[in-house]
Amino acid sequence: MTEVLLEPFRLPYMQRALLEVLLLGALAGVVGVFVVLRRLAFVSDALTHTIFPGVVIAHLLDRSLLLGALAFGVLTAVLLTGIGANRRVGADAALAILLTSFFSVGVVLVSRTRTYTADLTVFLFGRVLAVDRADLLQTLALALVVLGTLWALRKELVLRAFDPEGAAAMGYRTAALDLVLNLLIALVVVAAVKAVGTVLVVALIIVPAAAARLLADRVATTTALACALGALGGWLGLAASYEVSVDHGIRLASGATIVVVLVALFGLAAAAAPLRRRVGGGGVPR
Repeated sequence: MTEVLLEPFRLPYMQRALLEVLLLGALAGVVGVFVVLRRLAFVSDALTHTIFPGVVIAHLLDRSLLLGALAFGVLTAVLLTGIGANRRVGADAALAILLTSFFSVGVVLVSRTRTYTADLTVFLFGRVLAVDRADLLQTLALALVVLGTLWALRKELVLRAFDPEGAAAMGYRTAALDLVLNLLIALVVVAAVKAVGTVLVVALIIVPAAAARLLADRVATTTALACALGALGGWLGLAASYEVSVDHGIRLASGATIVVVLVALFGLAAAAAPLRRRVGGGGVPR
């Protein structure tokens, strides 16, 4: 078992892939806790689709995929916050409008290329094994921005999650906090787009945080667990895909395998949660 978990990472490209998924797992775990607390899973899913045209446009213009995704991620966060604030429209309708329209534009654009099928597969499901040093540095830079912002606004965001009326009564601009959180989710999606694609990144954000929520009551503990589960899922998923693909000749997509492992970890957490409640007597999230 030790050989299976360590042997693949003697190869340089596997080492880069491992560093990328460890970074993404920890980063997505932290942001995912706030997404789960605020019940914004659909927002994360929408963002994974709305950045798609930015990725396609950057590819067609031979520009940085990161910049293309970032531009549409920021645009989505701003539009989502603005349109969702209109009570006649509502957040759900705004999400549906942005998701379907932006994703459709991306599909129309990519369908004009000769390598339509191959390009669509890469954009949707990523290529974590093709990550290079520049990609790692970009992910690290985005991680520092996201984590720094979360650290600076941690008290306000937690208060907004548990007591939105109280936060508004205390003078906090809840709309601004919503915009910040939407932007942070967009940055995580942008950071992960090359590694796991625009479809699978939502699993990195939601699944570890949801599993950690089953196992812990305190926000700090939940966050630490979510980071650990996200990183562990990335490591085990990469090792499993390499072992099955190389040693057994059954091709497994690395990004999808990571998601399957994360879901399996969630299943274990769900099975362990009742036992934890019986032993610890439950608790109130703090």
